[in-house]
This record gives sequence, C-alpha cells and structure tokens, in this order.
Amino acid sequence: MSHNNTVLGRGSWPETSRIAALLRQETVGGFLLIGAAALAIVLANSGLGDAYTTLRDARIGPESLHLDLTLGAWAADGLLAIFFFIAGLELKRELVAGDLRDPRRAAIPIFAAVGGMVVPALIFVAVNLGTGGSALRGWAIPTATDIAFALAVLAVLGSFLPTALRTFLLTLAIVDDLLAIVIIAFFYTDHLAVGWLAAALVPIGIFAVLVQRRVRSGWLLIPLALLAWGFVHASGVHATVAGVVLGFTVPVLRSKAAGGPEAGPGLAEHFEHLWRPVSAGIAVPIFAFFAAGVDVGGISGLVEANRSTITYGIVLGLVLGKTLGIVGATWLLARFTHARLDPTLGWIDVVGVGLLGGIGFTVSLLIGDLAYGLASTYDEYVKIGVLEGSVLSALLATVVLRLRNRRYRRISEEESRDDDRDGVPDVYQRDDDA
Repeated sequence: MSHNNTVLGRGSWPETSRIAALLRQETVGGFLLIGAAALAIVLANSGLGDAYTTLRDARIGPESLHLDLTLGAWAADGLLAIFFFIAGLELKRELVAGDLRDPRRAAIPIFAAVGGMVVPALIFVAVNLGTGGSALRGWAIPTATDIAFALAVLAVLGSFLPTALRTFLLTLAIVDDLLAIVIIAFFYTDHLAVGWLAAALVPIGIFAVLVQRRVRSGWLLIPLALLAWGFVHASGVHATVAGVVLGFTVPVLRSKAAGGPEAGPGLAEHFEHLWRPVSAGIAVPIFAFFAAGVDVGGISGLVEANRSTITYGIVLGLVLGKTLGIVGATWLLARFTHARLDPTLGWIDVVGVGLLGGIGFTVSLLIGDLAYGLASTYDEYVKIGVLEGSVLSALLATVVLRLRNRRYRRISEEESRDDDRDGVPDVYQRDDDA
C-alpha cells in the first residue's frame, strides 16, 4: 500500500532506524529531567528551601557586559541555547534529508503542531479574559510539548508505540520547538537593540561560512557561537534564538567534494552526536532543577494556586487544548485532503499522542518566566499549572496507551520481523514495493 495518501504512515526504514536511535537518547534525558525537577520540588518544600532559592538567585558574570545573571537565568538563557541548537539541527535534518522533505508528509506534523499551539492559547485567553493585569501575557505557556518528558513516560509504560506514532510525536515536538522560539522572539522581546542584533550577524555569518566549508574545530566554532549568543542576549531578543539560527546554518548532507550530496550524513549529524548528550544530560536537567522548584505551601498553598485562572488556564490548555488541537488539526487535514489514517491505527491512537503532547515542561516554564518574571506573584502559579497539567496529561496518556498496548505489541512484532535476515524488516520492503 502506498503511503503517499496516508495519514501517519510508517515512513522509510533509514528514517525509522535513525529516529529509533535518537529516541533512545531522548528517553534517558527525559528520566534525568524528571529526576532534576523532582529534586527541585523536594528541596523547595523542605528545610533547605531557603538554600535552594539562594543558589538559584546567586549572580555570577561580568556586570560591565550586562551578564551578571542569576544561576537560574544562566540555565534558561545559556544552557537552553544548546537545547535549541539541537532543535535547529534536527528540524533542518528532517526537512532536508528526512521523510519530511516530502511536502505531503511534512504537512501532517506541521499542521498538528500549529493546531496544538493555537487551541491551548485560545483556551488560556478565554479563561483569563477577565483576570486583568498582565495575566494575558502568559497565553503561550501551554503551547509547548516536552519531547524528553513525553518519551520518559513512554519508557515507564513499556509501551510498544508504533513507529508511525513515535515519529509523529517526535517531528511534531520539533516543529513545536521552532514555533515556540518564533513566539519567544516576536512576542516576548520587550526592547530591541538593533545595533547588537546587527552585530550578532557577524559571528553567525563567519560560523556559517566555516561549517559550510566543513570546519568542525571547536576552538573556532565555540567562541563564535558564544559571541553570537552574547550579542543576541544584549539585543533584547531571547538568547536561545541564537541557538536555532546557528543550527540552521549547519549543512545536513556531505559536499560533492566528499562524494556527492547523497553520499552520507553531513556536519549536522556529527554535531548532533556531539552535543545531544550535553543537551539531554546536562543542559535541560539543570534548567529543570532551577525552574521547577516551587514552594507549594502545603495543601492550603495548592488550593490557593488552583483558584487562580493562571493555573487552571495552563492546566486546561495543556490537557484539553493540546489534545483537541493536535487531534482536530490531524482530522481536518485527513478530511480535506481525502487521506486515510494508516489501517493499523485508530483515532484513539492519535488522542494518545495528543495527550502526550500536553506534557509541556521545559519550554512552558521558560515562557512563563519570560511572561511574568521570577519576581511576579504569577510565577508560582505558572510552575504549579505546568506541573499539574503535565502530570495529568501523562496520566491520561498512560490510560489510553495502556488500553491499546496489546495491539501495539502485535504491530511492533510485525515491524521488527525480518524473515530474509537482510537487516531490514520485511514490512518496510513491502511498503517500498507498493
């Protein structure tokens, strides 16, 4: 059967095997992220709460360069730039050499990601229309998906989630990250220093020339990346934008001089292998440690927080909005393009992925910080809303996916069967012949 007119088809074997390896790395990072967030919550609500706050708010860095930032800000502005650099590399890889270079395949996760951002934002705005003050600045908080957290939930479940759904979840989250950085750049930039932004183009341009020439020396590239980050930070645009832009400059395919553009992976894959462990194992967990530490103030504190429209606007946006947006956008695309859902799957499976998409942690906390600031009374409500919404989404996804696990096991057995022992599962060869 041809997959050209199929929603959530399985994809090609090279792309499937690459994504499987990538997901294993992200799953480990997800466990580290959850552990770091749990540790932060425990510390913030223990006798060490004051010490945790003092550590998070400790300032380091040269004041003359406007880089005397708190450790929490260094984690959000600096370490997350590595996370977004990887996101930029991965999105370019998908669009240039992955299955998403086919516009029909690309349309599905892109459309779903847009739906999964628009609906939560509308729900948050509807809930907070009468709140007043700066409440509506947080409209983008429930729009993000945390792929590492979601994959950690899958690993705990032991779910045999079919390849098509895993690929859909991953590519949706990658597009989600790109849209989030666009939102941050356009809607959460309070002041713009054009001179600094123009200055950033110089190290970015030199970086681009060097990587296009396949220069991979860290002694050259890292100082340029740091310089670009510093200039973008000084411009008023969130510094993580520099990470995405630098990621997009890196070539995905080998040059003709190295054996032709189809000869194999380019510098982007080399950088992914080098920096993804740093992102998943260090940068994101440290950010989670500094961002997730909220003193809930016991039962009374939780009750008070959940009376806030900020909190339940975020919870509704993540749990209900993400699911409705992702499933609704996918259904509309299938409806108006006359495409069919892959026959091995049902719409309940898309609902499960939509619920996983409601696990919004890393970027949601970042946007909450940008919207209200750590000093705002809304900050604690944001953290509680993101934590509650993410956990509730994870629990509901667990129920849905567990109900389908027997079917997923059969699909997984079919997708791994290799009777001719050529290293490629038979089902992918049948797809290629269809």
